[in-house]
This record gives sequence, structure tokens and C-alpha cells, in this order.
Amino acid sequence: MNHYPIWKNALIVFFLFISALYALPNIYGSDLAIQISGTGDYVVQDQDVKNIKNTLVSNEIDYKSIGLVDSRILIRFEDSQSQLSSKALLKNILSRNYVVALNLAPSVPQWLSNVGGKAMSLGLDLRGGVHFLLEVDMEAVVSMAIDRYYNELRTVLREDRLYKSIRKEGNLLVVSFKTENLKTEAKKLIKDELSDLNIVEGSETDLQLSLEISSSAQSAAKSSALKQNITTLRNRVNELGVAEPIIQQQGSERIVVQLPGVQDTARAKEILGAVATVEFRLVDEKNDLQTAVQSGKIPVGSKLYKFKDGRPLLLKTSVIVTGENIVDAASSVDQDNNPMVSITLDSAGGRTMLETTKEFLHHRMAVVYIENKVETIIEDGNIVKKRSKTQDIINAATIQGTFSNRFQITGIDSAREARNLALLLRAGSLSAPIEIIEERTIGPSLGADNIQKGLLSVLVGFALVLLFMGWRYRVFGLVANLALTLNLVIIVSILSMLQATLTLPGIAGIVLTVGMAVDANVLIFERIKEELQLNKNIQKAISAGYAKALLTIADANITTLIASLVLFSFGTGAVKGFAVTLSIGIITSMFTAIVVSRAVINLIYGGRKVEELAI
Repeated sequence: MNHYPIWKNALIVFFLFISALYALPNIYGSDLAIQISGTGDYVVQDQDVKNIKNTLVSNEIDYKSIGLVDSRILIRFEDSQSQLSSKALLKNILSRNYVVALNLAPSVPQWLSNVGGKAMSLGLDLRGGVHFLLEVDMEAVVSMAIDRYYNELRTVLREDRLYKSIRKEGNLLVVSFKTENLKTEAKKLIKDELSDLNIVEGSETDLQLSLEISSSAQSAAKSSALKQNITTLRNRVNELGVAEPIIQQQGSERIVVQLPGVQDTARAKEILGAVATVEFRLVDEKNDLQTAVQSGKIPVGSKLYKFKDGRPLLLKTSVIVTGENIVDAASSVDQDNNPMVSITLDSAGGRTMLETTKEFLHHRMAVVYIENKVETIIEDGNIVKKRSKTQDIINAATIQGTFSNRFQITGIDSAREARNLALLLRAGSLSAPIEIIEERTIGPSLGADNIQKGLLSVLVGFALVLLFMGWRYRVFGLVANLALTLNLVIIVSILSMLQATLTLPGIAGIVLTVGMAVDANVLIFERIKEELQLNKNIQKAISAGYAKALLTIADANITTLIASLVLFSFGTGAVKGFAVTLSIGIITSMFTAIVVSRAVINLIYGGRKVEELAI
């Protein structure tokens, strides 16, 4: 009785050893570092390490170490001054093939890293940085879908000349016909070719159809727009040079972006929120511009655009290539020291551009910069979203020679504008406008303060529980304290192995676990006391105490675990961080309170004739 077999004790010891091993990296802290990685397909090499090392030495910048880790160059520093000055230096020297980002590198010993030991990642509230909550304009998504179906509908019905006119009315497409027969033919064709368009019930008149996009097609368009925006935002964040960003969906319309280590919110907002692209169009040189402006009648196949200074220009409606065909873009200056952007197109865009420049040599081609914006304003006491779209001509130059996938855009106002345009074109255009509805900035000093206070709360709560258990239950209390300590070690090790991100709510979950972890031992010890009062044998009292308390412990912890799983499933951000640590803590506390503490009690009292228990 009260005796574990050797294999069971050995298994417990082995599990605790593994837990202690993988919790160990968290005591070593982190070094200030710079992370250098390649962009696109470029992979940094050993020669890059040598070149960067020589650059730092020649500029008399001190560093702790430099090396190639997981296809990234990691440079560690003793102080923030060396880190920041190195980043500024390397960003100016290195080419566009490199991304230079500030980082915190765990100072884990090599032998521990070789066995997979990693420290927990710190969340934004502990490390510092910026937090954005973005909302995708789903009305714009539906509107763009309507425009797409409008063009498809015209194409489908135009072949057989079935319609009289097609117009957009809100979220509806209204088609007019000359005869009933044409209407019947069109209905059949729409059903076969455009199954996502439904006829609105009760809107049908003699020679008119009202069509709407099906709910499934709208949902698919919204989901696709959200996913595409997330991909584009990741590309833009990579271009900003953030080491460990968090970009994830929240609900059906929102995206959370967390940028650790970034303090320049203005720059981040400027890049993340921009819905910009470019279009290349031919200038309409056949029709008179002044006549079109004065009469207000725009020729068929043309559209009136303006330069940023207000000058009008007629452009062809057909687009040569768009920002979707751009695979690379870089800002630089021309021979007159004016800012420009060098463009590289994909193969399809290059072929189109080559054919166009051959056919329209010595004709003018314009570059149109398109930007969509959405902002929330208050009108007449109501919150409304105001949408705006700007289409400005950047330049309109004469095609002097044929070219395909490589050329330059000039006429840009400033070097900063050129850099932003190049970044946006490289990262891609957002599929729908987004609005920043929430932003927070957490400084590094505040993050350090959060870590200090969070650690203090854990230690104070832990110490109070230890004192109470030692005073109330004596030897058994000391065993419970040992189990509680091991419980914390196991929680930290699991979080480290899962590479979970520790946040302030996560620390709150650990603090709550410290309080809850001792509940199981209290139930067991009180049961043992009850059995002793019934004049039972001490060995039988210990066995019965653990056996009879097991069901109560399971009920209490399983119900709490269910609640934490619900929080994880339906919660977001901070709530999930709390739920993760709480769930892990509940499982580990049951293990340490029931299995580990029983093993220690067995070693102390098992197999012995004991006259009195210290409880």
C-alpha cells in the first residue's frame, strides 16, 4: 500500500527532468539584436556575414557576436545605442535584397539550443511595439463584385444583342429589353452562364429584370478579399522590416496587426492602410481635350483624368497593365537627381507592354496612381463611413523606344513618395479598402515594467500560497509546495515547447493557476484528516484520502477546463492568451497534485509503520 513501482517513479522523474530542461532557456534572458534576412528568393550566405562584420569593424561599432542562424544573419549587441546605429548603417549600405529588422535574440547556450531548447516569445504588451485593429470595407467588396458582374453581364448578353440597356442601382443590376422574347432568352442565358446572379423576387416588370448577387457569392467574395488583404499586409510588413509580426483574422471583417519593436506609428499607418495601385494607359491623341472639357462630353472609349496640379488629360479606357503585373519596384533618382521608381513586370505584363510600345511608338503613355480611402465620420449624430477614391496622373511621357518588363516611372513629387510607392507596388495592392479603427503604442520601457510587475505578481502569489500550505499542513504542506513549484516549471516548459507567446493576460492565467493548483492538495489532505478521525490506519487513511478526493478534483478541474476551452474558441487576442495558460495550468496542476505529490508521500510514508502524520 502507498507504493509506486520503480518504473512509475522513473517515468515521473524523467518527465520532470524533461520539463526542467525545456523550461531552462527562459532564465537566460535576451540580447539586443539585428536580424538580416533575404527578400524574395534571395538567401543570405556566409560571405554576407563576412562583409557585414567588416562593415561594423570599419565603422567602429561594437557587437557581441554575429552569425548565420536559420538562413538569417543575427548580430547581438551589448547596448541599444550600438543596435540602433548599426541598423541605420546597414539599412543604407545593403541592397534591396536584404531586410534589416530590430529584434530580441534569446541568449540560450548552444548545448541547450542543440536539443531544441527555446525561450517563450513575449507578446506586444511585454516587448513593446504597435497594435492595429483593421476593418475591411465589405460594402466596397460587394460594390466591386457588382462592377465585375456588370461587365460580365454586358459581355454575355452583347454577343446575341439581347439587351437594350444595363444600369446599376445600389446593389442591383437592372437590365432592360426591347421584346419579351429577348428577355426570355436572356433569362435562360443568365441562368446558364452567370449562376451567381439571381432575379429579385417581385421586381420583374414586362421588359425589365433586376438581378442581385447570390448570398453565397457575396460570402465567397468577402472571404477572398479578407484573405488577400491579410497576404498583402504580410508582404508590406516584411517590407517594413519587422522581425516577428502577428497578422491574423479577427471575426469576419477585421484583421489584427501587431508589430513588436516598431514605435513609428505614422509610418506603419501610412503603409498598412494605403489601398494604392497604378495603371498604365495610352493618351487619347485623336480627340480634342479642350472640347471635351468645355462641353463635358467625353468621347466613347476615353476617360478624363487630372494631374495632381489639376491639369486635365484624356486617356484611353483600356488598361495596358496594372499593379498586379508588377513583380518588383525600387525607388531611386534619375540623371537630374529627381525621384523615380524602377518597375519590373511579370512575363504577361512584359509581353503586353512590348506589343503596346511597338504599335504606339512615339505616342504618349500615362501612369495613373489610384488610391482608395475609407474613414469613419459623424454626420447628424450618426456614424457613417466616408469613402473616397483618387485617380491622379503621375506622368505622361512619349514612348521613345520599345521596352517590355523593365522601365521607370518619373514625375514623382518626393523621394519619400517614391519609396512608399515602390514599397506598395512590391507588396501588392489591397483587394478592398481597410480602416484603422483601433491603434495602441506600447513603449519598450512600459513592456519592461509589465514584465517586472507580472513577475512580481506571480512571485507574491506563489510565496503566500507556500507559506499558508506549510503552516496549515506541515510536512504534507511542504509536499504540496514542491508539487506547486514543479507545476510552474511544467507550465513554462510546455509554453516554451509550443513556442506560445506570453502576454499579460497569460501571466494572469498563471497567477490564477497558482491559486487553483493547491485546491486539489487541500481536498486530498482534508480527506486524509477525515479518514484519520474515523480511527483508520494511517496507511489506509492516506490511500483513501487520495482515492476519495479524486472524483471531486476531476469534477472541479474539468468544469474549469471546459470554461477555458470556450474562452479560447470564442475569444480573441488577450482572452485567448489567458485561456491557453489557464488550460495548461489546470492539466499540469492535476498531474502534480495527484501523481507527483502521491509519489513524494509514498517515498516519505509508504511501506513504513507510522505512529503519527505531520498534517
